[in-house]
Formats: sequence, structure tokens, C-alpha cells
Amino acid sequence: MEVPSYTLINYEITEIPTTQELRQGLEKGSDQIKLDTLKKIILLTLNGQSQPDLLMPIIQSILPNKNKHLKKLLHFYWEICPKYDEQNKLKQEMILVCNAIRNDLQHPNEFIRGSTLRFLQKITDYELLEPLLPTVRTCLEHRHSYVRKNAVFAIWSIYNKFEYLVPDAAELLQAFLVAESDNNCKRNAFVALANISTPIALEYLENFRDNLLSFDELLQLSLIELIRNDKDINANRALYLNFISQLLESSHYSVKYDAAITLTVLTNNSLAVKSAAAAFINIILNVSDNNVKLIVLARLSEMLSTNPNLLDTLVLDILNVLSAPDLQVKKKVIKIILEMINSRNVDQIVDYLKNELLKTTSSQDFERNVEYRQLLIQSIHTISIKYSQVASSVVDTLMRFLGDSNNPSAVDVISFVRQVVEKFPSLRQTIIKRLFETFSDVKSGKVFRGALWIIGEYCEQTDDIKMAFEKVRLVIGSIPILAAEQKAYDEQDYQNTNEENGQEQLITTTKVLADGTYATETKVSSAEDASRLAAVKAASKPPLRGLILNGDFYTASVLASTLTKLVMRLSTNQNLEANELNSIKAEAMLIMTSIIRVGQSKFVSTQIDEDSAERILSCVQALADEAASNSFKDIFLNDTKAAYSKMIHIEEEKVKEKNIKDSKVVKVQPDDLIAFRQFKKKTVDLDTKEFELDLTRATGADELKDDFMSKLQRIVQLTGFSDTIYAEAYVNIHQFDIILDVLIVNQTGNTMQNLNIEFATLGDLKLVERPSTLTLGPHAFHNVKATVKVSSTETGVIFGNIGYDGPGAAESTNIVLNDIHVDIMDYIKPAYCNEAQFRSMWSEFEWENKVHVNTSISDLRLYLKHIMKSTNMSCLTPEASMSGECGFLSANMYARSVFGEDALANISLEKNEEGVNDGVIQGHVRIRSKTQGIALSLGDKISLAQKSPIE
Repeated sequence: MEVPSYTLINYEITEIPTTQELRQGLEKGSDQIKLDTLKKIILLTLNGQSQPDLLMPIIQSILPNKNKHLKKLLHFYWEICPKYDEQNKLKQEMILVCNAIRNDLQHPNEFIRGSTLRFLQKITDYELLEPLLPTVRTCLEHRHSYVRKNAVFAIWSIYNKFEYLVPDAAELLQAFLVAESDNNCKRNAFVALANISTPIALEYLENFRDNLLSFDELLQLSLIELIRNDKDINANRALYLNFISQLLESSHYSVKYDAAITLTVLTNNSLAVKSAAAAFINIILNVSDNNVKLIVLARLSEMLSTNPNLLDTLVLDILNVLSAPDLQVKKKVIKIILEMINSRNVDQIVDYLKNELLKTTSSQDFERNVEYRQLLIQSIHTISIKYSQVASSVVDTLMRFLGDSNNPSAVDVISFVRQVVEKFPSLRQTIIKRLFETFSDVKSGKVFRGALWIIGEYCEQTDDIKMAFEKVRLVIGSIPILAAEQKAYDEQDYQNTNEENGQEQLITTTKVLADGTYATETKVSSAEDASRLAAVKAASKPPLRGLILNGDFYTASVLASTLTKLVMRLSTNQNLEANELNSIKAEAMLIMTSIIRVGQSKFVSTQIDEDSAERILSCVQALADEAASNSFKDIFLNDTKAAYSKMIHIEEEKVKEKNIKDSKVVKVQPDDLIAFRQFKKKTVDLDTKEFELDLTRATGADELKDDFMSKLQRIVQLTGFSDTIYAEAYVNIHQFDIILDVLIVNQTGNTMQNLNIEFATLGDLKLVERPSTLTLGPHAFHNVKATVKVSSTETGVIFGNIGYDGPGAAESTNIVLNDIHVDIMDYIKPAYCNEAQFRSMWSEFEWENKVHVNTSISDLRLYLKHIMKSTNMSCLTPEASMSGECGFLSANMYARSVFGEDALANISLEKNEEGVNDGVIQGHVRIRSKTQGIALSLGDKISLAQKSPIE
């Protein structure tokens, strides 16, 4: 007889009772004692200590008992107890058991009947099942559905094991289905009938061919399962397509989802694919669970990749999913839409996205709308650059958001405008006019810099240049700036108070020294001066003036460059009078010099830096000196625009290369020869090598070799070779679990009893499975396993000891194990994010670890690759930005853990010249994260990587 396997239940027995003690517990104990005794008997039987002498006491004492817990436990015992004697014949006592089971099948309590029918599904003995079969059949007609549904599965189970016992099982279940009204019973009967006889199940479905929607959800799902499992699916394909097309209209979303997936498997017909996609969209629109939405969207994305341009008619339906409140769902929808867009539907998509963008201005949920608005702006930007016909229709809408208080959205808009104004010359005049209208609404320095650059490069008409000067006057206020601020300071009414009169105040400011370090400067000021200065700084100011006084001198230098370009372009106009040109030039120079003067005064939050001052003074010199003006004219008016045009062209080439790489290429033609390996000659040629390589890849032979080597690298020695017990562990990282496979070797000639391994953890690790106690013979070995749960990306430590009892009764020995350090790299994977996301996280994360470079590597790029490989981080800095050799390298790196934690890094390197420290690399790596553990662990990893050799 084939002995089935069972699940061991952890029920510890401190002392193994004798047969007599167990018999007394069965015969004379209370119900609770009988329950505990029966549990012990079951456990002993499972562990190979069957109790054949107790079979009759159990029948006598437990079988007549009406306690439901005892009856349930008794079913477990009948399942595992020895039922056959030495001659392999059924024991006589089992006749009594069979009679008791029959009585339970006829019991008036439906729970006892149902649980007994469930128990029969586990019985594999023919001699027990045969006399019970008539009673099981009668249970199909019981008044209670709980009994009937278990009777159906009991019939199915008996048919699977002994088909000849129920030869009419298919007809029996068919008749049961026709007469049954309970949905659960019908579902069970249909599942059983479909597995016993698919043709009869289809015959039953023929009666409901056009009315499948009246079925219960479970029965509909069972029908779909029948279609999936049918081996003769081609013969019934037409019928199945009819069934599936009806189930697509089901009111149950689980049925609709499975039906849509099954339909795409049955046929590749375009109408069927569209129907399945429409069903997916309907689910997304009507189901409230965001996880379900994301799962169905993933299915829709897969369908789109295999059927390009087939779902174009459903693009507006997919866009309706943007009404979902969850941002992740919106991102997924936008990604799908960008893949579906083409010249035929681009106008519809852009109009919808424009309306969504305008809705974000009126909605109340500001924080959620900020990210959604930025997502929409980026999407419209991408579409407009790719399809020029819609650029003109979206420019006006997007430029409304130049004054958006959300800086990233406004920056995306100005970036889009700058790209459009370069690529589409016909739109320049309209864009510049619109830019003038929104110029005074701009709040961000980055947006001001982009707008000023556009004005300086593309304002070519005299009227536009004059208008530009008017707008600059409006946003910068009265000039000279220093004189205006001093006047406001002098006019301040200050009211002396008793507390502040005559008191002095220390004002501390931070300065950046020449070597890049920070220093503080403290000045003594009276309380009156400090209060008046604070009042002047707090006063309302024009936007650009406020940025300059707050220390944004980079924007001030861009303003100086823009004014210089405008004056130089205006000087080429022959019709302009000299007095008017000189007046505009003088005004531009006055603005520049006033910026420098106010930057050195007390009215700014920080003093002007040397780079910005030098840049502004060079612009003043270019306007003041005629000779210098002629030499600088080509640089200001042509070179900067040419550089931007070249950058746009390079980006377009990159996109084209990526599209070519991503496009599908037919690698094997239909008329290519088929190479049979067995028919090849023994001479090895190139084709044979390639074929062998493909074969090893397909069979995974090369992966097995690498996997074996990786296992060897993960073995950690826990004890020494001279210890009485040698132990080593293979550390297997599996998602969020660490499985320790420990080999224990007894190196002595004595038996070690009660040998136990105790593990403990440090960090965010939790031991969830402890090795059991064992006895190890002389020179024997044993493998034990322990499982550790990991909850965060931090370097953890696992430590412990081995304890065992020696030959003497009082002898006990402990061996301390070596520590196991959990490698953080097993949980960190390379990831990618855009520049805005990186900067946002960099400013948000509070934990920083700065690691100084100390390496023997002399190549900057090689050092960067070495660090990336050692830390599993990806480089976000484009390859073009790091091309060339200049002795400096700066790059951003990013990684993400399996727990969703972000790790950022910035690497700044400088290579000394030859002869100076022999070309040694200097610099540092700054790591930032939201948690301290990641920052410290990655820092330690980088420090170790600097000392390790390059592979």
C-alpha cells in the first residue's frame, strides 16, 4: 500500500505515555482527557509509533461519544491509523468503523453529515468506500445544501480513485444539476462534472446557451475554468467564443476580468481583442480598489504591446480613467496613452489633457493636484515636441502656468516653451507676445532665467526689444536699486520702546570662503537699525527685485546677459537714432551696476558672489567699450543660440536611436535554413558555436555553473576546524527572508545529545524559525535550517552558539559561533528617476554620509564604474555630460531597495595633474537617504570597495 504523507502538527509530548496510560485516558477520563489522549495517539502514530492495541478501546470509548470535537479528531485518526493486518487484509475492527461512518452519514445533524462527507474525500481504501457509497448517494438528496455540496465532492473523489464504483457519476451529477437550486451546490456539481466528462458538462450548458448571465458568479468562473482546461479546445472554439462573449457582459468584475483574458487566448481576432480591452476599461472605471485598477492596467498595457494600433478607437475610454483619484493609476494611464498616440488621435488626446490640466486649477485638493499637474505638463510637452501640429494649440494653455506657485510645474512649462520657440520659428512671435503678458506673474528664479533667455535670443524686432525693457522695468522696480532701498530705509518710522531703546544687537551672517568652507561673520547693530532694516526687507517688492535682494544673483547675471543681447541687437537697426540707442544702453548699464552695488550692501540676505559680479561686469564692459562690443557681439548673439540648437539636435538623435533599438526586428526569416545539431559534421565552425551557446542558454547550463559558484561565495564558516563541532552556513537571500542552511559535523567519537543551535539578531532582523534539538552520533553530520525575516534595508548581524550534552550527566558544552553579517547589497537594486525627483529627494532626506575618496585607481570613469558595481546604484548623469577628459567628474547615482526605500549619491572627483601626487584622484561621495541605516551601510560599502581590487 502506498502510504500518503501528512502534515505534522506541533503538539509536544514531554513524556511518552505507555499504552496502559493511554488506554486509561480513553476509557475512564472526561471528554477533555479523551481529547488530549487522542491527540497524543495521533501524534505518536504520525511519528511512526502506531498503537494497534488501542484501536478497539478507541472504537469502544470514543466512537459512541457525541462530542463534535472528538468526532472531528476521530476523522483524523481514521485517516492515519493502520487499517490492514500482516496479511494485508482489512482488520475486522474496521467493519465497526465503517458502520459508525455510515451512521454519521445518516445522522440528523447536517454538520456531522457534511464533515463526514469531507472526511470520505481523504479515504483511499476500496473496502471502506464500497459499502458507504449508497449512503453517499442518498446524501445528494438531503434537504440541507451543506450536505449536498459535500456529497458532490465525495462522489467526485470516489470516482477519481475507483472509477468502477461510480460508473454513472457523470449522469448522476447531470441530473443533480438540473434539479438543484442552490448556487454553491450547482457550482460544485458543475466543477465535478467538467472534470469527469467535459462533453456532458457542455451538453448541460447548451440548455443555457443564451442565458449564461443568469448563472451565479462562482458558476460563471467555473465555466471559464472549464474552457481554459479543455484539451480539445479547437473542436469547441465556436461554442466557447459564444460563452465568453456573453460573460464579458457579466455584472461580476472577477468574471469579466477572467473572461477578457480567456478571450485573448482563444483568438487574435481584432474584434475580440477590442471587446476584451473594453471589458478591462469597464472594470477600471467601476472598481474602487486601486490595486485592481493597477493590475488591469498592466494587462491592458501588455495587450497594447502585442496589438499595436488596434486599440486606437478606445483611447478616449482609457483617458476617462484619469478621473480616478489615485496618482499611481493616473501615471499608469498616461504611460499607456503615450504609447497609443499617433497622428490620427493626437488632437483628441491633447484636448483631453488640456481640459484635465485646467481642472487642476479649480480643484480643492492642492497637494495631489501639484503632482498631477506636473505629470500632465510633462506629457503635453512630450506630445507637442513629437507632433508639431498640436504645439500651437497647447502653448497658450501651458503658458498660463508660468506663474504657478509650484516651482517644478512652472519650470517644466518654461522648458517646453524654450524648446518650442527653437523648433517652430512660426510660433516665436506669438510665444514672445504671450510671454510678455505673463512676465510679471513669474515667481521662480529658474522660470525667470528661462524666460529672460528666450527674450534675449528671440526678440529681434525693435518694438519687441522696447517692450522687453518695459517688462524688465516692471519686474525690477525703481533703479538704482540701492538708492531706492536706502530711501525706503530712511523714511521708515521707528517708534522707540523702553525695551529696545539704546540696546545693541548682534547680527550673524554666513559667508563662503575662497577654499569653499563656511564661516560666520558677526556685526554689532543697534536694535533700531535692525528693526528698520527688517521692515525694509519685509516690504512688498516686484518679483525680480525680490529674488535679487534674497540673494539670487545667478538670475541677476542672466538678466545682465539678456539686456546686453537686446542692446547689441538694437544697435544693428539703422533706423534707430543714436540718442535713443544710448539712452537704452545707459539704462541697461545702470541696472547692471545697481545690482552689483546693492549686492554689496546690507539690504541683501547674502552678499553677491564673485562669479556673478564678474559676469555682470563683463556685460557692462561689453556695452561700454565699442571695440569690445564688436568682438563680443558674435558670442552674445549667435553662439548661445547655436549651442542650444545643437543640444536639441543631439537629444532628437538620442530619441531616434532609442526608437530604432526598441523597434521590433525580425531576426529569423521564414525561408532561413533550419540547423539540426545531430546532422552537423564534427568540425566546429562559427554556426555550431552559436548554436551550442543558444542551447546552453535555453537549458540553463551556464546559469547553474554561476549559481554553484555564487553558493560557494555565500558559505560562512561558523566554528573552527579544531572545535569538537564544525559548523558552516550557506546564507540564502530570498526576497524578504534569509534562510540559513547550517551543516553540523561531529568531529569526535562520542555521541552528542540535546545538541541545539541558538541564533540571535541585531538590527531589523527577526528570527522566525529556530532549529530543533537533535542527537548527533560519532563523526556524523546533519543539516538544519533557520529562517530570519528582514524588515528594512540595514546591515544586520546574526550571532549565536551551539550547546550540547557530553557523555557525563552533568557535562554541558557551548561553542560560540562567528557572526554572520547581512549584506545590504542583496536588497538594493539599481533604479532611475528624473532630475526634478532627484533634487526633491536630495533636499528632503535628512541623513547624509560623506565618504572621502582614497583609492589607487587613477581613471575617473573607471572609479565611477567600480563604485556603481559595488553599490548596485545606477548613474543618472547622461553619458554625454561626462564625455571628454577635463580632470573633473561629477555624477548623480540612485538606487531603490526592495522595501521601497530610496538611496541617493553624488560623486565629485578631481584628478591631480601628472607629477602632482602622481595623478591621484581626490574628492568625496555624498550619500543621502531617509533612514540612517542605508546611509551608513552604503558608506561602509564604498569604503571597502575603495580598498578592494577591480575585477
